[in-house]
Amino acid sequence: MSLFSAKNRIPLTAPGAVNQSPSVNVDSNLRRWFARNLGLWRSKRQYLFNDNQVFHLDMNLKMETFAEPQAGETRYRFSWWPDESNQHSEAFFARKPWYERSGVMEATLWGHQLQRSRGYLNTDPVRTRLRQVDEHETILESHYQQWDILEHIRLVDQDRYRYRAIYSWENGELVIVEHHHEIRVEDPLPPIQDA
Repeated sequence: MSLFSAKNRIPLTAPGAVNQSPSVNVDSNLRRWFARNLGLWRSKRQYLFNDNQVFHLDMNLKMETFAEPQAGETRYRFSWWPDESNQHSEAFFARKPWYERSGVMEATLWGHQLQRSRGYLNTDPVRTRLRQVDEHETILESHYQQWDILEHIRLVDQDRYRYRAIYSWENGELVIVEHHHEIRVEDPLPPIQDA
C-alpha cells in the first residue's frame, strides 16, 4: 500500500469539529497599509531625467479617507502642493511644465487594484495594480497612455518616515527615476464626510 493512499491520510480536524481555518485577507492588509499612510507628509524629492537633468523639489502630500465610500472597499483623497519656501520649486515647474504644482486625486481600493480619478502626469483615470511585499512595503504598477510606472513605497521607523522610488517609462524607454524621502508632519484627520 502506498504511503500516499487515502487510508494513510490523517484528518486535519477532529471528527465532528467545524473547520475554522484562519483566513488571510490580503485586502484587509492593504487597507491597513493605506491607513498607515494617512496624514500630511513633507516630501523631499530628487528627479533624474534621461537627458541627465537632476532636480530637487520639496512638496507637501496629504492623504485622507472618506467615511463611507460610494463604491469599492475604501476611498481616499490625495492632495499635493509645493513647499513654497524651497527655492527649487520655481525652476522645476518652469522647466517641467507638465507637472502640476498642486492637485487633488481621488482613489478607490478594489481588492488588489486602486482606481484613481487621474494620474500624476495627466488627468486621465488610472487603474493601479498593488502587490504587498511585506507589512511595510507595497508596489504599485500603473499603465496609462504611453506610460508604464513602477512605484515602491516603504514605511520606515514606525511610520514616521516613508521612502518612495518611482520608475517611469515612456514608450518603453526609462525616462524618469524619482527618489522621495517623506517625513510625517501631521497625523490623520477625521474621515471626510460626503455631502
